[in-house]
Amino acid sequence: MKNDVVPVQIRGILPANSGCALFVGNDDKVFVINVEPNMGAIIGMFLRDTPKERPLTHDLIQSIFKGFSITVERVVITELKNSTYFARLILQQQNELARKIVEIDARPSDCLALATAQKRPIYVTNALFEQVEDACLPMVLRPSRVKEDGLELAQLPRDLSHLGGAEAARVGKDAQAVAAIVRRSEHIDERELHRNDATGTEGRHGCRPPA
Repeated sequence: MKNDVVPVQIRGILPANSGCALFVGNDDKVFVINVEPNMGAIIGMFLRDTPKERPLTHDLIQSIFKGFSITVERVVITELKNSTYFARLILQQQNELARKIVEIDARPSDCLALATAQKRPIYVTNALFEQVEDACLPMVLRPSRVKEDGLELAQLPRDLSHLGGAEAARVGKDAQAVAAIVRRSEHIDERELHRNDATGTEGRHGCRPPA
């Protein structure tokens, strides 16, 4: 498997036109998977180990896994078809008799949420990693601090005088957007996430890449 996949991490979470953009990749390349706002918030909470008053859907799944001695072995983002990403969730069940591995087709957002919750490795197939475009943040917006759990928090430049007028305006707008998503993810209203769970607004299978 090691020769067929590339290890990656969630490098950042930023707002997008249709939800949240998850920046996934490594030092060589970063690409974007767009997810719905509540999924971006949930993944951010798992990355920061944010305590919750009541269990959300992915907390419930974890409790079920624990009850049946199931752990997430790894997740693999496998391919991109018709503007939709696909992924596989690899689970392991261990008991006194045997060890069983099960591979399940799942949305990348769910795979990433469970992988971050259990601190399990995330991979991308070599073919997909070569296919996707590098979507690194502009240098002036790149995060300068990385938390131990792998989440990069943007520390934005306050002085934009070295930039041209149009670029400074764009960076300023991006900076406001970054600050908004950081504030929202740090002070997320759990009741809103519970409402989204109840109404089933997690989105379609897979996630659209940026236009």
